[in-house]
Amino acid sequence: MTGEPAGRVPDSGPTGSAIDPAEKVDLWRQRFFEAQAAAEEFILGEHGEDGLASWIQANSRITAELLAAQRPAGLSATDHFMTRLQRQLLLYDSAVTSEPRPSGTVLRNADCGILRYRRRAARDGVVLTFSSPCQYCQDLNTAIAGRYVESDVTVSCEQAGDGCTWRAESPQTPVADTAGSPQRGRTDD
Repeated sequence: MTGEPAGRVPDSGPTGSAIDPAEKVDLWRQRFFEAQAAAEEFILGEHGEDGLASWIQANSRITAELLAAQRPAGLSATDHFMTRLQRQLLLYDSAVTSEPRPSGTVLRNADCGILRYRRRAARDGVVLTFSSPCQYCQDLNTAIAGRYVESDVTVSCEQAGDGCTWRAESPQTPVADTAGSPQRGRTDD
């Protein structure tokens, strides 16, 4: 016995040694990327652009339902959505700054790790479904927000160079204007 629970494969590499945590993160990114690319290719090939729009709507509905079920007590849906978006960007080592404002929150993604990851994959010979993931990301996350955040909140995104700026704004002014500190995902690169 290896001490692993029944049905669980030990985290080991080809030599039987444990996988380095950074390698494990890269492997999960790769697997997620492969699954997402396969789904996009299938949907576009079988159903065209209309199928992709339907995919975004189904994905946004499922994600909004999951967010509603997982939302911590005392946290607004908007704050939960923006935190999830920030964490998603940090998973890919994006340079993200969160700025609370009187009207809501601004997330500045100065250097998108998802875009960087896809460019690296393309250089390595991976055939990409989209020339850029940005429009898909914007459409999907805006649709999620439309189903999940409070009805008086507007969520929008503007592309800027190799990043983007997300805004979740309400006509109400609940917090003082303070700038957040930049964050990045892993810092061991």
